[in-house]
Amino acid sequence: MELNDANLQTLTEFLRKTLDPDPTVRRPAEKFLESVEGNQNYPLFLLTLLEKCQDNVIRVCAAVTFKNYIKRNWRIVEDEPNKVSDPDRTAIKANIINLMLSSPEQIQKQLSDAISIIGREDFPQKWPDLLTEMVTRFRSGDFHIINGVLRTAHSLFKRYRHEFKSNELWSEIKLVLDTFALPLTELFKVCNGLQFNYTVLCVITQDLPEFFEDNMETWMTNFHGLLTLDNKLLQTDDEEEAGLLELLKSQICDNAALYAQKYDEEFQPYLPRFVTAIWNLLVSTGQEVKYDLLVSNAIQFLASVCERPHYKHLFEDQNTLTSICEKVIVPNMEFRSADEEAFEDNSEEYIRRDLEGSDIDTRRRAACDLVRGLCKFFEGPVTAIFSGYVNSMLGEYAKNPGENWKHKDAAIYLVTSLASKAQTQKHGITQANELVNLNEFFVNHILSDLKSSNVNEFPVLKADAIKYVMIFRSQLPKEQLLQAVPLLISHLQAESTVEHTYAAHALERLFTMRGSSNTTLITPAEMAPFTEQLLNNLFKALALPGSAENEYIMKAIMRSFSLLQEAIVPYIPTLIGQLTHKLLLVSKNPSKPHFNHYLFESLCLSVRITCKANPTTVSSFEEALFPVFTEILQNDVQEFLPYVFQVMSLLLEIHSNSIPSSYMALFPHLLQPVLWERTGNIPPLVRLLQAYLQKGGASIAGSAADKIPGLLGVFQKLIASKANDHQGFYLLNSIIEDMPPESITQYRKQIFILLFQRLQSSKTTKFIKKLFICRTLMFGMVLEKIIIPEVQKVSGPVEKKICAVGITKVLTECPAMMDTEYTKLWTPLLQALIGLFELPEDDSIPDDEHFIDIEDAPGYQTAFSQLAFAGKKEHDPIGDAVGNPKILLAQSLHKLSTACPGRVPSMLSTSLNAEALQFLQGYLQAATVQLV
Repeated sequence: MELNDANLQTLTEFLRKTLDPDPTVRRPAEKFLESVEGNQNYPLFLLTLLEKCQDNVIRVCAAVTFKNYIKRNWRIVEDEPNKVSDPDRTAIKANIINLMLSSPEQIQKQLSDAISIIGREDFPQKWPDLLTEMVTRFRSGDFHIINGVLRTAHSLFKRYRHEFKSNELWSEIKLVLDTFALPLTELFKVCNGLQFNYTVLCVITQDLPEFFEDNMETWMTNFHGLLTLDNKLLQTDDEEEAGLLELLKSQICDNAALYAQKYDEEFQPYLPRFVTAIWNLLVSTGQEVKYDLLVSNAIQFLASVCERPHYKHLFEDQNTLTSICEKVIVPNMEFRSADEEAFEDNSEEYIRRDLEGSDIDTRRRAACDLVRGLCKFFEGPVTAIFSGYVNSMLGEYAKNPGENWKHKDAAIYLVTSLASKAQTQKHGITQANELVNLNEFFVNHILSDLKSSNVNEFPVLKADAIKYVMIFRSQLPKEQLLQAVPLLISHLQAESTVEHTYAAHALERLFTMRGSSNTTLITPAEMAPFTEQLLNNLFKALALPGSAENEYIMKAIMRSFSLLQEAIVPYIPTLIGQLTHKLLLVSKNPSKPHFNHYLFESLCLSVRITCKANPTTVSSFEEALFPVFTEILQNDVQEFLPYVFQVMSLLLEIHSNSIPSSYMALFPHLLQPVLWERTGNIPPLVRLLQAYLQKGGASIAGSAADKIPGLLGVFQKLIASKANDHQGFYLLNSIIEDMPPESITQYRKQIFILLFQRLQSSKTTKFIKKLFICRTLMFGMVLEKIIIPEVQKVSGPVEKKICAVGITKVLTECPAMMDTEYTKLWTPLLQALIGLFELPEDDSIPDDEHFIDIEDAPGYQTAFSQLAFAGKKEHDPIGDAVGNPKILLAQSLHKLSTACPGRVPSMLSTSLNAEALQFLQGYLQAATVQLV
């Protein structure tokens, strides 16, 4: 692509179209950009636009597009083409720092992220002057530029918090400290602006806390001064948005908690001052939303301190505990007007915070963590103090429920915090405070809200009651859970989005619980009276305002199908229509990945359960699904293609040994290279091709001359990739196993050439493992170099069985092993086979091997998400023909020895080691045979 005005104008128009809400306009524009992003100069076009375009919307769009382009393409993946040309890489790194620092803040943030992505791959080896160039900008005196440098440094360094320890990491951090520490410390000393101090704090303490080790006194004195600063001129009148002073104090609280955890000994002398300052801060800060982050981090500091043994003396006084409860915990557990507004008007955000644990920065979560921290050493006193407050709040509610319902909400939250000691997502609370009677509280205070028939009365308390059942499901007796089920089903029709979402989530969690015999705790028989109402209410809930793509409801549908099994069959003709209609709607603009996944899982369950009882009904599912699938394939809805291929595999595998014409018409399109370029398509496409071969390998071989070369072309592409070579073996195994041998005879030589070219150019442990179980004849030329030394790496029962049977056949049915130059390998091969049976698996991987984790790669495209209910059992090509491979070996050796009397015992006695010989004697005895 030539850098000229015409091309810039074309790119501008397509970028503008990507912002159009109409998918018929937006999608073609996105596909155009996808088609040209591999061209040289494409990223430079984007940088030119974001620098010079007069339209600020296009500038921001170009910046976001550039960042995403870098995220997808910058990493160089072994065995794959370089997606960014070397001249473009050089030009980007030469210009991006200046461009980022001279751009408006909105664009600066995007370019800063792009720099951090590039830095993660190239710094320091391929971009050694990055930090030097950034540090020199500290002397510019331009606050905008300095902030840009600090933001970029934060983005670049923050990964150090989570990286695994290694010599390479320490070397890189040392380089950063040597280059960045002194200039940054000097900057902090001379900057009086709160914005700088705040950003410096983020960079130093969160990303590189090593800065503090040598200057603790200086930093702590400055932090304490800033923490106690009370400058009215720096405060904002906005009740929603935190100002710089609040952000700065909040960051210091966060830092102080970090020091208390990581630099315990060094921080001890300063800790009492900080506890006092933060306590005073908490009791003097109001309930306004702008203080939420500050209060949350301040409480989290106290929570992190109180659970450490050598600080517990600071909290053990009864008056201190009472004061903390009264002045910190209870006020910050109250349901404020802002929370009520979020509950009613921003339910999706409320649910995300409350259900999904993203409320880490909320007052309530911090107060809950402080309760748990205090209970670690003071469970009895804390429970007694808080029980008084709970009774008081419930008493206030009883006097006037209409006015005081928020008191009950706070009481329920306090009981939940007090009772919860250990929790998992799967089981809810797994360890509870024995001093709290959860069953009694359920009967006296929760059940009434669950039973409430007034639809619009106290939706927050109903949501609290539902959440109580959900959280304490492992602690409540089964009879109470069964009592709750029909009540939860009725709440699915609540107008409140939070209420019916919580009901769906609670039911889904209950349906996953397991009893003592590892079956579902709640059985299909116990659900029989409620099945119809459950299914009706779940599907009706999807029609409620705000829940058209509610992932919790769709997950509950999936889990209900899984629990009820054949009980759903009478309802499937109606439900499949609703599911396919929903699929058609969401395919226009996929935006909720979890909802979409559970939708496809529900479709798979419908197919699997119905066709298990009556396989002929598969055609009715194909009639319902294929029109929608056709539209998805024609419109190239990338997010859905991996799912469609999995469902099609499931449908095709249900057919008897034939391939319907509708599938055969699609077969040539499945071999098109463009489909195989997308990583997420590869596993489901291989699975689908295997289904084709399993159901009609002969018809595929005989239908057209180009189909076998097409399949082998796919195999060749996959086998060349370290990331996908195992998929190539899956396909090759199906070709060999399911197609007529004569149809592939002419290609065998080329297959072996490809395999050994790859083995020679890039030998990896994974490739060797798969080569062992490739269902081709094992032969002498690879015995010495591959099979004997590497067989111990084979893993998995089916793989080991295949390998053992293959080696047994080579040992006992291959004449060349007895009478040629390969005879010297016969005993080492037998020794290796006995080792496969008896020795632990060799799971070591050479240091120089690097397997790419596709999903962690920045260039990763549409992800492949395995549908659990579309899965198939592991295929065993040997099946019941061989029960115990050890017995097969003994029987085969016996047969060989009768054909060659004296040869086998002689070879064993002279070459096989004593331990292996002892194991072999055991196999012979178990098979009741002996060697001749």
